[in-house]
Amino acid sequence: MKKILLVGKINDAVKGIEQLLGSHFHVQICPLHYEAVSDMLKVVTPDLILISLVGAYEEHNKIFNMLQADHGQVPVLTIGTEAEKRTFLQFYNEQQFDNLIRPVDNTKIMENVCVKIGALLTVRADGSYEVKEVRTRKLVMIVDDNAATLRTIKEMIQDSYDVTVATSGMKALTAMGKNPPDLILLDYEMPVCDGKQTLEMIRADDEFKDIPVIFLTGVSDRAHIEAVLTLKPAGYMLKPAIKEKLLEIIDKTINA
Repeated sequence: MKKILLVGKINDAVKGIEQLLGSHFHVQICPLHYEAVSDMLKVVTPDLILISLVGAYEEHNKIFNMLQADHGQVPVLTIGTEAEKRTFLQFYNEQQFDNLIRPVDNTKIMENVCVKIGALLTVRADGSYEVKEVRTRKLVMIVDDNAATLRTIKEMIQDSYDVTVATSGMKALTAMGKNPPDLILLDYEMPVCDGKQTLEMIRADDEFKDIPVIFLTGVSDRAHIEAVLTLKPAGYMLKPAIKEKLLEIIDKTINA
């Protein structure tokens, strides 16, 4: 699922935009302060930065300068009046920046966000939205209850694949309903709903049953491995994963 960093004064309008976009994208709200935006971009790599210009003044030029200098590959869409836009007019000469004139309706926001993020938008007869992401790379989902493992494996493969993560089997299934992956890396030893149960639920769903699943396991004894293989996954790998071997098995499986 694509990631949007929503920057602005935390008011009802910004919360409304979060609610509008949150059903279709990962949305992270950030206050309109230089330090907050800078710190957030150290831990989040968004596909789009969306900025509400309400309450933005010349002092916030520092934010725009930072986005231009350090994050030039990330598109920036602002929402503001003509007067609010004029404060930052110099930046709109660059392809990175664009503005929606406020007031603007929800459909216009959705249309422009989808264009910037590379997604197809359908407005249903009842006025609701359907968003389909246009992928240029295969999507790999990592399912593991350990945050450090998620982070490490994501860093190993994110240069080659789009990556989404989930900390439990149930969260994985919910995310898959919105954006099915091309391959799943599944931790075998998770609490509550372990890898075996999660795989059974995936295989029970007609929409997901053909998605290849590679088990990640931290137990290397023969009996354990045999138990894993009886589930007939697309493959398995011992943790901690080795980058080259992990990329090799993913590439072989996802392109089979």
